Amino acid sequence: MGGKKKVVVAMSGGVDSSVTAALLLEQGYEVIGVTMQFRKPEAAPTEGGNGGCPDPNPVEDARRVAEQLGIPHYVLDFQDIFEEKVVNYFTSEYQGGRTPNPCIACNRHIKFGALLKKAFELGADYLATGHYARVGFSDHFGRYTIRRPVDRKKDQTYVLYGLTQEQIAHALMPLGEYTKEQVREMAAGFGLPVANKAESQDLCFIMQGSYQDYLREKAINYKPGPFLNLQGEVIGTHKGIPFYTIGQRRGLNLAAGERLYVVRIDAENNTITLGPEKAIWGKCLRAENANLILFEELPGPIEVEAQVRYNGRPAKAIVQAMDGNALQVCFLTPQRSITPGQSVVFYLGDYLGGGGIIEETIDNVEL
Repeated sequence: MGGKKKVVVAMSGGVDSSVTAALLLEQGYEVIGVTMQFRKPEAAPTEGGNGGCPDPNPVEDARRVAEQLGIPHYVLDFQDIFEEKVVNYFTSEYQGGRTPNPCIACNRHIKFGALLKKAFELGADYLATGHYARVGFSDHFGRYTIRRPVDRKKDQTYVLYGLTQEQIAHALMPLGEYTKEQVREMAAGFGLPVANKAESQDLCFIMQGSYQDYLREKAINYKPGPFLNLQGEVIGTHKGIPFYTIGQRRGLNLAAGERLYVVRIDAENNTITLGPEKAIWGKCLRAENANLILFEELPGPIEVEAQVRYNGRPAKAIVQAMDGNALQVCFLTPQRSITPGQSVVFYLGDYLGGGGIIEETIDNVEL
């Protein structure tokens, strides 16, 4: 047999990635800790809970853990590529009246793109992360696969649908076999200084204030415009497109009357269309930039379970390929607030099948 397999662990300074490093060390891997730096060091929130987005200033905690484990630790400057692939995407999507999920872009382009490349340069066989997901190879599908974790409450497979076969083949995610409670117990058992570190539910790169404040910082100048009803009549004034998302009811500040919801956002004309609740339910959608994990290409229409947001409840649907790199997903029962810019992700049992970025609802359902 050759020497130990070498693995780079993306160490965010939080409990999940720290336990990942400790577990792999215990399993006999040669472990190297790497922390990605996305901005100049400053006070920052802790390890992200929104789909495993990384802590923007994790260096000190990660260094302490690596020192305790006796593993080498490197800090890599990823500011430029993070700005290009995640921040610019985030701001441009909001400018376009869409609601992005930056953690999906981060996992595809940063963690399993740029960082995996660095791992190979360090002579590593694998890149490991603290995601709650299970990766492996399926003889049945003849593909590298991602499955839902043991702890369904911590399921982070939704933000991993963009990974390629090459990326999954070199990924390790040992926490998929454990619950969060077990991970904290293991952290305490390993004596890690981050065992009780809290989690943040916020966007990892927004240090303070709201995401609207952040967009202003980035010189995204949004301005008020008209609220329209379904007939196209002006019924009020909105504060600026980034303040709203499909299905929103609160914060519309309209005169009392019928409950209205955001139905459509038109960035080009700076208008937001409102309507009754039944107008925000839909059955079919078109998704672009599709990525498939279980298949090279879809074998015709297939029945799956799909979800249209990170914390969404999966529902039965039929998915089929469309022209170009697009998918059509039709749910058997109407879904609420299908939102352009978010991703639709589908599963066959526990297996992550793939997904794409929602472009539009194909029909709205009268209930």
